[in-house]
Amino acid sequence: MSQALSLPEEIVLLTLDDATGRPVGRQGPAGGLALAGALMMELALAGRIDTDRDRLEVLSTEPLGDAALDGALARIAQVEDSRGALMLLAREEAALRATILARLEEQGLLRRVDGRVLLIFPERRWLKPEDRPEPREVRARLLRAIETDDIPEPREALLLGLARATALLPLLLPAELLAIRQERVAFLAGLEALNRSLAQAVGDLYSIRMRSG
Repeated sequence: MSQALSLPEEIVLLTLDDATGRPVGRQGPAGGLALAGALMMELALAGRIDTDRDRLEVLSTEPLGDAALDGALARIAQVEDSRGALMLLAREEAALRATILARLEEQGLLRRVDGRVLLIFPERRWLKPEDRPEPREVRARLLRAIETDDIPEPREALLLGLARATALLPLLLPAELLAIRQERVAFLAGLEALNRSLAQAVGDLYSIRMRSG
């Protein structure tokens, strides 16, 4: 039985195109802030931190055995507010993402392909193997959560709230669906208390980043 994916792993999989293995769209600061938020949500769910829109308290520094989560916890151990922690982790996006990609590759959930664009520029893609449904199922679960009126699992609500707060949803899901299900998306994003607080902080930072260019 495969191990359940963490929220950071799901964010990384969501931001990779299912067909090409390239990053989806022009994410700007969205990808980094979404990953930072996912790391903090997972740490909160694991009982390592307590956080809301402003405050951050480290409850335990005991390692979880996950290199990305343990690295994130070590980075924010001396930070006292959630926005500061999110900004710090977003700045470390490249290193944290590389750690998660390596783990997903080790689990057989991604396949690294190195090539060149125009025979000159090096390019690395991360393909989702056809014989492993888990990588594509992340996006499928988000679609089902929005299309149906069922109450989703808490992790789906958290993931959707993060993607909504950073304006990633239009890159991940059909525009027509999002247009007719706006109320449903807003409802799901507010289901979890952790989502309401931390996703708001992520959204605040995203808005500031976009205004500052």
